[in-house]
Amino acid sequence: MTAVLDAVAAALVLLGSIFAFTAAVGLVRFPDTISRMHPSTKTQVFGLVLVLIGAVIRLRDSADVGMLVLAGMFTVIVSPVFAHLVGRTAYREGGMHPSVMTRDEMPAQVPAQELADDDGTPLDTDDDSDEGEDDHGPGGDAPGEPAPGPQADR
Repeated sequence: MTAVLDAVAAALVLLGSIFAFTAAVGLVRFPDTISRMHPSTKTQVFGLVLVLIGAVIRLRDSADVGMLVLAGMFTVIVSPVFAHLVGRTAYREGGMHPSVMTRDEMPAQVPAQELADDDGTPLDTDDDSDEGEDDHGPGGDAPGEPAPGPQADR
């Protein structure tokens, strides 16, 4: 029975390392950040999970199994967050080729009709509104005192 479990563990570790290798090749070969996100997240995480499952099968009675499970859970939880942040930053910084995008769902500016309440009333997007300010004016410490910094020069 242990020989079969060792063979299954070895196969999972080998398969996981193949996935990790293909992720590394994808990171080198793909042209931009958005394209590189797929191998750096999905393929790499799947390869790591396979390797960890193989290690858990091999170390089935060891105290290290709990640490391997925690490492796998942490990777599965953090990887989508990481991919989202990297993708959003790459989009905003322009680190992608427009030719690889089939559809751009993030407009550069929000249209005015989206800045309206449910009943169609436009929202107040004026930054000079006095709502939310206290009796001390636009940032000063006392009434009538100008705000510190560039606003004091006005």
